[in-house]
Amino acid sequence: MEKIKLGVIGVGNMGTGHIGNWLDGKMPEIDVVAVADRSEARRAWAREHVPGAQVFDEGSELIAAGVCDAVLIATPHYQHPTLAVEAMRAGLHVMVEKPAGVYTQQVRVMNEEADRHPELTFGMMFNQRTNCVYRKVHDMVHGGEIGAIKRVNWIITDWYRTQFYYDSGAWRATWAGEGGGVLLNQCPHQLDLLQWIVGLPVSVRAFCHKGKWHDIEVEDDVTAYMEFENGATGVFVTTTADAPGTNRLEITGTKGTIVTDGSSVHFRKLEMDEREWCATCKEGFRAPGYETVNVETDGQFPAHAGVMNAFAAHILRGEPLVADGREGINGLMLSNAMHLSSWLGHPVSLPVDEDAFLAELNKRRAVSRVKTGESVFSDTTGSY
Repeated sequence: MEKIKLGVIGVGNMGTGHIGNWLDGKMPEIDVVAVADRSEARRAWAREHVPGAQVFDEGSELIAAGVCDAVLIATPHYQHPTLAVEAMRAGLHVMVEKPAGVYTQQVRVMNEEADRHPELTFGMMFNQRTNCVYRKVHDMVHGGEIGAIKRVNWIITDWYRTQFYYDSGAWRATWAGEGGGVLLNQCPHQLDLLQWIVGLPVSVRAFCHKGKWHDIEVEDDVTAYMEFENGATGVFVTTTADAPGTNRLEITGTKGTIVTDGSSVHFRKLEMDEREWCATCKEGFRAPGYETVNVETDGQFPAHAGVMNAFAAHILRGEPLVADGREGINGLMLSNAMHLSSWLGHPVSLPVDEDAFLAELNKRRAVSRVKTGESVFSDTTGSY
């Protein structure tokens, strides 16, 4: 096999972006040979822009056709695990767009199916793991440069969305169609990076405000407090209504503090481990000295195309994935915990009570409003 024959299931905003990368020559070891979408308008677009590719109404039809080596699943969230399981059972390699699913129970089923097919490649579209900034922060934390983690705070409020955005798809911003709001649509990247860099917390208390700034039934404003196993604490703040928004990740350890805005990394490096300083310093008000280091990165951020190229390289030569698909459950676990805490009005422990979460989600799905109308396509370039 010289190239991977890829089928793209879902030719909406993200699926179209992936096809655009391929058309631009950014995925040299991949050929898009099939697409599927329930919208006739998007199928018509595919016939025009992906000449030679077979076009299907349903992802299941594409999977059953036997024309692909692998599939990229870029459908609404509830379908991700279902289609992934179908594809694996058909012997296809699978790449899933974020999030892995809506609730961890369905994602656990997907992961178990993947375990039954070790011969297949299973990846998750966590493109922000290719960002040189977050790769560097990850390496510094895991390399022990900041010592033991004491505190992590992330304000990620540069996800601005208008009412038009939420009205652009019948499935958007509903419990039945999407399964959540900013935590499930925009923030899977940061929730994944958070757990990838510092690990999952053991307890969460969250406040998820539904439709605070938009006419939607899901959350568009969230503040969460987290506690970690070693005693470290954290705060996660996000919304789709702040303009201008902020992206600031600050991680404080016993040896210093990392601060990044997503484009640069600064390290306030202590001259001595704070715990040792606290125990030995003979002055009551003196903090340890530090130097500010502007941390260099390799400058690389291959993003979505980089994830797909690693996916192809793993299939062809066994090279590393950017993110194994099984890891998608981790950030979703944190998202589910935040929702459940807010719904119940008290802190919840991780691993989350999956039965309790699904019961609460289903209450909301049962009264979720039905939106009608054709989805509106939007260019997602530059929006992660």
